[in-house]
Amino acid sequence: MSSPDFAPWSHLSSRSDLKCAPGVTKRYLPVVPEGHTIAKIARDHSKLIVGMPVAVSSPQGRFAADAERVDGATIERIEAHGKHLFHCWSTGEIGHVHLGLFGKYRVHKTDDPPEPQGAVRMRIVAPDVTVDLNGPTACTVDDPSVRKRILARLGPDPIKPRQNPQRMYDKIAKSSRSIGDLLMDQSVVAGVGNVYRAEALFVCEIHPLRPGKECDAAELEALWATITGMLRQGVKDGRILTVSREESGVPRGKRIPRSEATYAYKRNSCLRCGSEIQRLDIANRTSYHCPICQPR
Repeated sequence: MSSPDFAPWSHLSSRSDLKCAPGVTKRYLPVVPEGHTIAKIARDHSKLIVGMPVAVSSPQGRFAADAERVDGATIERIEAHGKHLFHCWSTGEIGHVHLGLFGKYRVHKTDDPPEPQGAVRMRIVAPDVTVDLNGPTACTVDDPSVRKRILARLGPDPIKPRQNPQRMYDKIAKSSRSIGDLLMDQSVVAGVGNVYRAEALFVCEIHPLRPGKECDAAELEALWATITGMLRQGVKDGRILTVSREESGVPRGKRIPRSEATYAYKRNSCLRCGSEIQRLDIANRTSYHCPICQPR
């Protein structure tokens, strides 16, 4: 099995092309946001709207009552945990956003807020920037106890520092469910979605149908290390890129296209051995694996 000391992403640099020019709208439009997307939103938005009074409204109307409670207040901190985003308001309340399948943010870098595009659930206006949120699964302002309850039901977030993976190890080691199912369970590990599930299991050479309790300690440590490296690199790059440049075959200096950015996910053949990639339905999502590199 591969060593747990993975670093195939260390040569990748952050993408400077993700910065917004003045007046240009930056859009977060992943099909299914995974943990790296939420962590990057928290980081990027912190630079734009934390530490100053902001105007909060709900052009769509569905967030109007909550918006009124924090309109004119200051966002003191923005925190991500897995696929959940929290705004810590100067009122002592906590804003909670879960993008779900269809939620997206739009950032307008301009001192003249544009007309809302579509059904904007929440609009935050600060000097020279407007942040719009469309289509989230959850968007509320709550008592801090709500945040505590949400965090209590989530597993460790590999992107955050000083996270203890033992909770993840213990849940997997006791379960007869497949590892492919367990990795999508946010109470086991927070932030892993369909792409990172496929890629981490491929790198660790683990078949997605293997029962969790059949994974040994070294394999679980390798999974945590791999997921951590991939998700953190995703935050830096602003995209999912799990392959090394050497294995991708794309010359240095050229952008690795999305179709070549993964080892197994949505590929027809394995990048390493050339075998046909197999597809399974696990946790209501299509799982991808190589039958040779990940024997059952």
